[in-house]
Amino acid sequence: MGLTFFGLTSEYRAHVFSTIHEIVFGGKGGYDHDTIYDMPVWLRNFTFNKLKDHYQKNNSQDQETNIQKSISTMKQAKTESISPQRVPTYVTKASSKK
Repeated sequence: MGLTFFGLTSEYRAHVFSTIHEIVFGGKGGYDHDTIYDMPVWLRNFTFNKLKDHYQKNNSQDQETNIQKSISTMKQAKTESISPQRVPTYVTKASSKK
């Protein structure tokens, strides 16, 4: 049975509630559900896209930082494995108990 009145599809409702959740969660307490729900659609989409861009930018910067850290760690491990083994400069004797 089709819709007999104008209404939102379940897919659209899921999209709207998902967007609201992402804004509230990504806003880290800066937004509450009712404020986002009552926002005009264009403003809600704008806010969502701004948050998405912000987190993608931070994510890419974090990935670059992690790559640089892993490269320096690998270089350090390589130089440590090349260095000669240290030979102890002392000799110990076992104590003899009679």
